[in-house]
Amino acid sequence: MTPAKVHRLGYVLFALFTLTAPWVLPLFVDGFWVDIYSEMLIWSLLAASVNLLFGYVGLLSFGQALFFGMGMYGVAIGVAKIGLGFWPAFGFGIFLATGMALVAGIFAVRLTWHYFAIITVVFSLIFYFTALSWKPLTGGDDGLSFSMPPMFTFGEDNEISLTDPTVQYYFIVTCVGLCYALMALVLRSPLGRALVTVKENDMRASLIGLNVYLIRLTAFVCAGFLAGVAGSLFAFFGRYASASYMFYHVSGEAVVWAIIGGVGTLLGPVVGATLLITLREELSHAWEHYLILVGVIVILVVVFAPKGLGGLWLALVNRLFGGTKAPPARAEDAPRATPKAGPGEEKP
Repeated sequence: MTPAKVHRLGYVLFALFTLTAPWVLPLFVDGFWVDIYSEMLIWSLLAASVNLLFGYVGLLSFGQALFFGMGMYGVAIGVAKIGLGFWPAFGFGIFLATGMALVAGIFAVRLTWHYFAIITVVFSLIFYFTALSWKPLTGGDDGLSFSMPPMFTFGEDNEISLTDPTVQYYFIVTCVGLCYALMALVLRSPLGRALVTVKENDMRASLIGLNVYLIRLTAFVCAGFLAGVAGSLFAFFGRYASASYMFYHVSGEAVVWAIIGGVGTLLGPVVGATLLITLREELSHAWEHYLILVGVIVILVVVFAPKGLGGLWLALVNRLFGGTKAPPARAEDAPRATPKAGPGEEKP
Protein backbone atom coordinates (compact mmCIF):
# COMPACT_ATOMS: atom_id res chain seq x y z
CA MET A 1 0.00 0.00 0.00
CA THR A 2 1.39 3.37 -0.99
CA PRO A 3 1.43 6.42 1.31
CA ALA A 4 -1.15 8.13 -0.92
CA LYS A 5 -3.58 5.24 -0.39
CA VAL A 6 -2.97 5.31 3.36
CA HIS A 7 -3.74 9.03 3.47
CA ARG A 8 -6.85 8.46 1.35
CA LEU A 9 -7.97 5.69 3.72
CA GLY A 10 -7.44 8.02 6.67
CA TYR A 11 -9.64 10.68 5.06
CA VAL A 12 -12.35 8.08 4.40
CA LEU A 13 -12.28 6.79 7.99
CA PHE A 14 -12.41 10.34 9.35
CA ALA A 15 -15.37 11.15 7.10
CA LEU A 16 -17.20 7.95 8.11
CA PHE A 17 -16.67 8.67 11.80
CA THR A 18 -17.88 12.25 11.42
CA LEU A 19 -20.99 11.20 9.51
CA THR A 20 -21.90 8.47 12.01
CA ALA A 21 -20.84 10.26 15.21
CA PRO A 22 -24.43 10.89 16.47
CA TRP A 23 -24.86 7.10 16.64
CA VAL A 24 -21.30 5.91 17.29
CA LEU A 25 -20.23 8.26 20.09
CA PRO A 26 -23.17 7.45 22.47
CA LEU A 27 -22.11 3.78 22.31
CA PHE A 28 -18.83 4.58 24.07
CA VAL A 29 -19.22 7.92 25.85
CA ASP A 30 -21.98 10.24 27.05
CA GLY A 31 -24.26 11.68 24.40
CA PHE A 32 -23.16 15.26 25.12
CA TRP A 33 -19.90 14.47 23.31
CA VAL A 34 -21.79 14.80 20.04
CA ASP A 35 -22.30 18.48 20.81
CA ILE A 36 -18.68 18.80 21.91
CA TYR A 37 -17.54 17.22 18.65
CA SER A 38 -19.67 19.76 16.77
CA GLU A 39 -17.91 22.50 18.73
CA MET A 40 -14.54 20.94 17.90
CA LEU A 41 -15.32 21.09 14.18
CA ILE A 42 -16.28 24.76 14.45
CA TRP A 43 -13.12 25.66 16.35
CA SER A 44 -11.02 23.66 13.89
CA LEU A 45 -12.29 25.96 11.16
CA LEU A 46 -10.94 28.95 13.10
CA ALA A 47 -7.63 27.11 13.45
CA ALA A 48 -7.73 26.39 9.71
CA SER A 49 -7.84 30.14 9.05
CA VAL A 50 -4.63 30.48 11.09
CA ASN A 51 -3.16 27.50 9.24
CA LEU A 52 -3.91 29.04 5.84
CA LEU A 53 -1.94 32.17 6.73
CA PHE A 54 0.86 30.67 8.80
CA GLY A 55 1.28 27.27 7.16
CA TYR A 56 0.97 28.32 3.53
CA VAL A 57 1.83 32.04 3.42
CA GLY A 58 4.13 32.39 6.42
CA LEU A 59 2.08 35.09 8.17
CA LEU A 60 1.36 34.50 11.86
CA SER A 61 -1.93 36.15 12.76
CA PHE A 62 -3.20 36.73 16.29
CA GLY A 63 -6.27 38.57 15.03
CA GLN A 64 -8.47 35.80 13.64
CA ALA A 65 -10.77 36.18 16.64
CA LEU A 66 -11.81 39.53 15.17
CA PHE A 67 -13.34 37.85 12.11
CA PHE A 68 -14.74 35.04 14.26
CA GLY A 69 -16.48 37.65 16.42
CA MET A 70 -17.71 39.57 13.37
CA GLY A 71 -19.34 36.40 12.11
CA MET A 72 -20.99 35.87 15.50
CA TYR A 73 -22.27 39.43 15.74
CA GLY A 74 -23.40 39.45 12.13
CA VAL A 75 -25.73 36.55 12.86
CA ALA A 76 -26.88 37.83 16.27
CA ILE A 77 -27.48 41.41 15.13
CA GLY A 78 -29.11 40.21 11.93
CA VAL A 79 -31.62 38.08 13.82
CA ALA A 80 -32.16 40.09 17.03
CA LYS A 81 -31.86 43.67 15.75
CA ILE A 82 -32.65 43.63 12.03
CA GLY A 83 -35.10 40.73 12.00
CA LEU A 84 -33.39 38.69 9.32
CA GLY A 85 -34.22 35.06 8.68
CA PHE A 86 -31.79 32.18 9.05
CA TRP A 87 -30.05 32.27 5.68
CA PRO A 88 -29.84 36.08 5.34
CA ALA A 89 -28.39 36.29 8.86
CA PHE A 90 -25.90 33.53 8.08
CA GLY A 91 -24.84 35.33 4.91
CA PHE A 92 -24.68 38.66 6.74
CA GLY A 93 -22.30 37.23 9.34
CA ILE A 94 -19.98 35.80 6.70
CA PHE A 95 -20.13 39.00 4.65
CA LEU A 96 -19.32 41.15 7.69
CA ALA A 97 -16.32 39.00 8.62
CA THR A 98 -14.99 38.82 5.06
CA GLY A 99 -15.43 42.57 4.56
CA MET A 100 -13.59 43.29 7.80
CA ALA A 101 -10.79 40.96 6.66
CA LEU A 102 -10.50 42.94 3.44
CA VAL A 103 -10.28 46.25 5.30
CA ALA A 104 -7.78 44.98 7.87
CA GLY A 105 -5.79 43.08 5.26
CA ILE A 106 -5.22 46.17 3.11
CA PHE A 107 -3.06 47.52 5.93
CA ALA A 108 -1.83 44.34 7.62
CA VAL A 109 -0.30 42.43 4.70
CA ARG A 110 2.06 45.31 3.96
CA LEU A 111 3.96 44.02 7.01
CA THR A 112 5.61 40.70 7.81
CA TRP A 113 7.13 38.84 10.75
CA HIS A 114 6.28 40.18 14.22
CA TYR A 115 5.03 43.49 12.79
CA PHE A 116 2.23 41.60 11.06
CA ALA A 117 1.36 39.71 14.25
CA ILE A 118 1.27 42.95 16.24
CA ILE A 119 -1.02 44.81 13.84
CA THR A 120 -3.49 41.90 13.78
CA VAL A 121 -3.62 42.02 17.59
CA VAL A 122 -4.20 45.78 17.44
CA PHE A 123 -7.13 45.38 15.03
CA SER A 124 -8.63 42.72 17.27
CA LEU A 125 -8.33 44.89 20.38
CA ILE A 126 -9.83 47.95 18.67
CA PHE A 127 -13.02 46.15 17.74
CA TYR A 128 -13.11 44.19 21.00
CA PHE A 129 -13.31 47.42 22.99
CA THR A 130 -15.71 48.88 20.41
CA ALA A 131 -18.05 45.93 20.92
CA LEU A 132 -17.83 46.33 24.71
CA SER A 133 -18.69 50.02 24.59
CA TRP A 134 -21.42 49.82 21.93
CA LYS A 135 -23.89 48.23 24.32
CA PRO A 136 -27.17 49.19 22.57
CA LEU A 137 -26.09 47.20 19.52
CA THR A 138 -23.81 44.48 20.87
CA GLY A 139 -25.02 44.03 24.43
CA GLY A 140 -21.62 44.98 25.85
CA ASP A 141 -20.41 42.69 28.65
CA ASP A 142 -23.70 40.81 28.65
CA GLY A 143 -23.50 39.84 25.00
CA LEU A 144 -26.41 39.47 22.64
CA SER A 145 -28.74 36.47 22.63
CA PHE A 146 -31.38 35.62 20.05
CA SER A 147 -34.05 33.06 19.24
CA MET A 148 -33.27 30.53 16.56
CA PRO A 149 -35.11 31.27 13.29
CA PRO A 150 -36.22 28.29 11.18
CA MET A 151 -34.08 27.18 8.25
CA PHE A 152 -37.03 26.13 6.11
CA THR A 153 -40.78 26.41 6.64
CA PHE A 154 -43.34 24.07 5.09
CA GLY A 155 -46.96 25.14 5.41
CA GLU A 156 -48.04 26.70 8.69
CA ASP A 157 -46.63 24.36 11.33
CA ASN A 158 -43.87 22.36 9.66
CA GLU A 159 -40.34 23.68 9.77
CA ILE A 160 -36.71 22.59 9.83
CA SER A 161 -34.62 24.32 12.49
CA LEU A 162 -31.30 23.98 14.26
CA THR A 163 -33.25 23.44 17.47
CA ASP A 164 -33.25 19.80 16.32
CA PRO A 165 -29.85 18.41 17.51
CA THR A 166 -29.50 16.13 14.50
CA VAL A 167 -30.21 18.92 12.02
CA GLN A 168 -27.78 21.18 13.87
CA TYR A 169 -25.01 18.56 13.83
CA TYR A 170 -25.26 17.79 10.13
CA PHE A 171 -25.58 21.46 9.21
CA ILE A 172 -22.30 22.15 11.03
CA VAL A 173 -20.64 19.11 9.44
CA THR A 174 -21.80 20.18 5.98
CA CYS A 175 -20.58 23.77 6.34
CA VAL A 176 -17.22 22.77 7.84
CA GLY A 177 -16.75 20.03 5.24
CA LEU A 178 -17.48 22.43 2.37
CA CYS A 179 -14.97 24.94 3.78
CA TYR A 180 -12.23 22.31 4.00
CA ALA A 181 -13.05 21.09 0.50
CA LEU A 182 -12.86 24.66 -0.80
CA MET A 183 -9.55 25.15 0.99
CA ALA A 184 -8.19 21.94 -0.59
CA LEU A 185 -9.21 23.15 -4.05
CA VAL A 186 -7.51 26.50 -3.49
CA LEU A 187 -4.30 24.90 -2.25
CA ARG A 188 -4.13 22.62 -5.30
CA SER A 189 -4.77 25.49 -7.69
CA PRO A 190 -2.17 27.88 -9.15
CA LEU A 191 -3.11 30.28 -6.36
CA GLY A 192 -2.13 27.67 -3.79
CA ARG A 193 1.25 27.18 -5.43
CA ALA A 194 1.68 30.95 -5.50
CA LEU A 195 0.96 31.10 -1.76
CA VAL A 196 3.71 28.59 -1.02
CA THR A 197 6.09 30.40 -3.36
CA VAL A 198 5.53 33.67 -1.53
CA LYS A 199 6.07 31.92 1.81
CA GLU A 200 9.36 30.37 0.71
CA ASN A 201 10.87 33.51 -0.81
CA ASP A 202 8.80 36.61 -1.45
CA MET A 203 11.70 38.35 -3.18
CA ARG A 204 12.06 35.63 -5.81
CA ALA A 205 8.27 35.47 -6.14
CA SER A 206 8.17 39.16 -7.06
CA LEU A 207 11.07 38.72 -9.49
CA ILE A 208 9.19 36.06 -11.45
CA GLY A 209 6.18 38.36 -11.79
CA LEU A 210 3.95 37.44 -8.84
CA ASN A 211 2.13 40.26 -7.08
CA VAL A 212 3.16 39.42 -3.52
CA TYR A 213 0.93 42.03 -1.89
CA LEU A 214 -2.18 40.88 -3.78
CA ILE A 215 -1.47 37.21 -3.06
CA ARG A 216 -1.09 37.87 0.66
CA LEU A 217 -4.23 40.01 0.68
CA THR A 218 -6.18 37.25 -1.06
CA ALA A 219 -4.99 34.71 1.50
CA PHE A 220 -5.88 37.09 4.33
CA VAL A 221 -9.41 37.58 3.01
CA CYS A 222 -9.85 33.81 2.50
CA ALA A 223 -8.70 33.22 6.08
CA GLY A 224 -11.16 35.87 7.27
CA PHE A 225 -13.91 34.08 5.35
CA LEU A 226 -13.11 30.78 7.11
CA ALA A 227 -13.06 32.47 10.52
CA GLY A 228 -16.33 34.23 9.68
CA VAL A 229 -18.05 30.96 8.79
CA ALA A 230 -16.79 29.49 12.07
CA GLY A 231 -18.09 32.48 14.04
CA SER A 232 -21.47 32.37 12.31
CA LEU A 233 -21.80 28.66 13.04
CA PHE A 234 -20.81 29.20 16.66
CA ALA A 235 -23.45 31.91 17.03
CA PHE A 236 -26.13 29.49 15.83
CA PHE A 237 -24.62 26.77 18.03
CA GLY A 238 -24.89 28.87 21.20
CA ARG A 239 -27.71 31.27 20.17
CA TYR A 240 -25.43 33.98 21.49
CA ALA A 241 -22.71 36.48 20.55
CA SER A 242 -20.20 38.03 22.93
CA ALA A 243 -17.29 40.44 22.62
CA SER A 244 -15.14 38.05 24.69
CA TYR A 245 -14.77 35.87 21.59
CA MET A 246 -13.10 38.77 19.79
CA PHE A 247 -10.29 39.02 22.35
CA TYR A 248 -6.84 37.99 21.17
CA HIS A 249 -6.57 35.04 23.59
CA VAL A 250 -9.08 33.24 21.35
CA SER A 251 -6.72 33.80 18.42
CA GLY A 252 -3.89 32.48 20.59
CA GLU A 253 -5.78 29.25 21.21
CA ALA A 254 -6.38 28.87 17.48
CA VAL A 255 -2.65 29.34 16.83
CA VAL A 256 -1.84 26.62 19.38
CA TRP A 257 -4.39 24.24 17.84
CA ALA A 258 -2.93 24.80 14.38
CA ILE A 259 0.67 24.29 15.53
CA ILE A 260 -0.11 21.17 17.55
CA GLY A 261 -2.12 19.68 14.69
CA GLY A 262 0.52 20.60 12.13
CA VAL A 263 0.66 23.79 10.10
CA GLY A 264 0.86 23.24 6.38
CA THR A 265 -1.40 20.16 6.56
CA LEU A 266 -5.05 20.26 5.56
CA LEU A 267 -6.60 18.46 8.54
CA GLY A 268 -3.96 19.40 11.10
CA PRO A 269 -6.28 22.00 12.69
CA VAL A 270 -8.93 19.31 13.21
CA VAL A 271 -6.40 17.11 15.00
CA GLY A 272 -5.08 19.93 17.16
CA ALA A 273 -8.49 21.31 18.14
CA THR A 274 -9.90 17.83 18.85
CA LEU A 275 -6.95 16.79 21.00
CA LEU A 276 -6.71 19.93 23.13
CA ILE A 277 -10.46 20.40 23.60
CA THR A 278 -10.78 16.72 24.60
CA LEU A 279 -7.97 17.16 27.12
CA ARG A 280 -9.65 20.28 28.45
CA GLU A 281 -12.98 18.53 28.92
CA GLU A 282 -11.50 15.44 30.57
CA LEU A 283 -8.82 17.00 32.75
CA SER A 284 -10.98 19.88 34.00
CA HIS A 285 -13.10 17.39 35.96
CA ALA A 286 -10.05 15.76 37.56
CA TRP A 287 -7.89 18.73 38.55
CA GLU A 288 -8.52 22.42 39.06
CA HIS A 289 -5.16 23.37 37.55
CA TYR A 290 -5.59 21.18 34.47
CA LEU A 291 -4.15 23.88 32.20
CA ILE A 292 -0.70 23.05 33.60
CA LEU A 293 -0.99 19.52 32.23
CA VAL A 294 -2.29 20.82 28.93
CA GLY A 295 0.69 23.16 28.74
CA VAL A 296 3.12 20.30 29.42
CA ILE A 297 1.54 18.22 26.69
CA VAL A 298 1.76 21.12 24.25
CA ILE A 299 5.45 21.62 25.07
CA LEU A 300 6.18 17.91 24.57
CA VAL A 301 4.47 17.89 21.19
CA VAL A 302 6.31 21.01 20.05
CA VAL A 303 9.68 19.61 21.20
CA PHE A 304 9.36 16.05 19.89
CA ALA A 305 7.09 16.74 16.90
CA PRO A 306 8.05 20.24 15.65
CA LYS A 307 5.93 19.76 12.53
CA GLY A 308 2.90 18.93 14.65
CA LEU A 309 0.94 15.71 14.87
CA GLY A 310 -0.02 16.01 11.21
CA GLY A 311 3.63 16.22 10.19
CA LEU A 312 4.46 13.29 12.48
CA TRP A 313 1.73 11.24 10.81
CA LEU A 314 3.02 12.07 7.33
CA ALA A 315 6.58 11.10 8.27
CA LEU A 316 5.43 7.85 9.90
CA VAL A 317 3.34 6.82 6.91
CA ASN A 318 6.15 7.62 4.48
CA ARG A 319 8.58 5.54 6.53
CA LEU A 320 6.30 2.53 7.06
CA PHE A 321 4.87 2.35 3.56
CA GLY A 322 7.92 3.19 1.51
CA GLY A 323 7.20 6.85 0.74
CA THR A 324 9.83 8.69 -1.19
CA LYS A 325 11.67 11.50 0.45
CA ALA A 326 9.94 14.83 -0.06
CA PRO A 327 11.72 17.17 -2.48
CA PRO A 328 13.54 20.12 -0.94
CA ALA A 329 11.29 23.10 -0.29
CA ARG A 330 13.90 25.58 -1.49
CA ALA A 331 16.26 25.34 -4.39
CA GLU A 332 19.28 26.11 -2.19
CA ASP A 333 18.44 23.08 -0.01
CA ALA A 334 18.76 20.69 -2.94
CA PRO A 335 22.01 18.68 -3.14
CA ARG A 336 24.40 19.98 -5.75
CA ALA A 337 26.20 17.64 -8.07
CA THR A 338 29.94 17.53 -7.50
CA PRO A 339 31.73 18.64 -10.66
CA LYS A 340 34.13 16.13 -12.15
CA ALA A 341 37.79 17.03 -12.00
CA GLY A 342 39.45 17.80 -15.29
CA PRO A 343 42.81 16.48 -16.40
CA GLY A 344 45.48 17.46 -13.94
CA GLU A 345 42.97 18.91 -11.43
CA GLU A 346 42.23 17.72 -7.93
CA LYS A 347 38.72 16.68 -6.92
CA PRO A 348 37.03 19.38 -4.79
